[in-house]
Amino acid sequence: MKKTAKISAVLLAMALAATGCSSGKPADNNTAADTGKTQAAAQTPGEEDPVLVVYTARGESLNNAVIPEFEKDTGIKVEVVVAGTGELLKRAQSEKANPLGDIFWVADQTMLSASKDLFLEYVSSENDNMIDAFKNTTGYFTPAFADPTVMIVNKDLKGDTKIDGFEDLLNPELKGKIAFGDPVNSSSAFQSLLAMLYGMGKDGDPLSDEAWAFVDKFIANLDGKMCNSSSQVYKGVAEGEYVVGLTWEDPAANYVKEGAAVEVVFPAEGAIFPGESVQILKDCKHPENAKKFVDYMLSEKIQNAVGSTLTVRPLRKDTTLADYMKPQNEIKLFDNYDEGWVAEHKLEITNRFSEHLETSMD
Repeated sequence: MKKTAKISAVLLAMALAATGCSSGKPADNNTAADTGKTQAAAQTPGEEDPVLVVYTARGESLNNAVIPEFEKDTGIKVEVVVAGTGELLKRAQSEKANPLGDIFWVADQTMLSASKDLFLEYVSSENDNMIDAFKNTTGYFTPAFADPTVMIVNKDLKGDTKIDGFEDLLNPELKGKIAFGDPVNSSSAFQSLLAMLYGMGKDGDPLSDEAWAFVDKFIANLDGKMCNSSSQVYKGVAEGEYVVGLTWEDPAANYVKEGAAVEVVFPAEGAIFPGESVQILKDCKHPENAKKFVDYMLSEKIQNAVGSTLTVRPLRKDTTLADYMKPQNEIKLFDNYDEGWVAEHKLEITNRFSEHLETSMD
């Protein structure tokens, strides 16, 4: 899973065999499926049941900012299955012949490109209102929000140590004090590795010898310490186990919002903004309801609400952003970052990292 959320596992009841959709609810009473705020709208002949089954790996706060409002505004009752990216992808693959979910609110194009056959082709009517770099250009993956790659720094432990960019992570004073996950299994670690490769590569080439020479030095400064999960990175820094960690902005900014002694640093070399996308499962039971959900997620109402209250970045043009978030125009991005190219080369990059990691241990 990309970031830690309060996991609400939903067990699909035996009624699935008869109805073809979930009837269970998350165990957590705070999740959207258990709000009880709306009643199913009356159904007219030819319409779908006012039901939508959402598979989501998003954080609880984001789920709750979107789903209850969708239920209230549309009369469509949402049933939620919350789990990690890997678990939900396996579920969708196993259900391919008879999908039990409608919406796959999980990961992004980079992670899901190889599984495109699972999804229905759909471009939202709101697509033209999105930032150009985050429009749906594939037909399948609809970027809705973004969670940039950042460094989370413990201000109490940092002292006078300069931590402004990737180059600073080679400081001998930080040896063994850097929190970093496994790019093979962690999407945040993978995207952080990509940012490092783009930032330190010759002429911005992530596959250049210079980029991987830097990775070797970075691995050496990890001093054999690798985090087992994405959450261990930001929790480890916030709790004083590490000085700095490479993670997503969302959990790091949330610590700042709550007054923790940490700061969010966008690397001076640049950051990556992978668009967290939403997909419709092909041959799902409620495709029209699913399309309404995608449109709703990109709507001005939801984009502004998320941007002004949470720590996830909206991708609609001219949306409101909370004052505890760094303005978009102050963040350096990589002009040559190509999500499609990354999707095609993901396995090559992770395999290469594993080889460099193994070599460092010899």
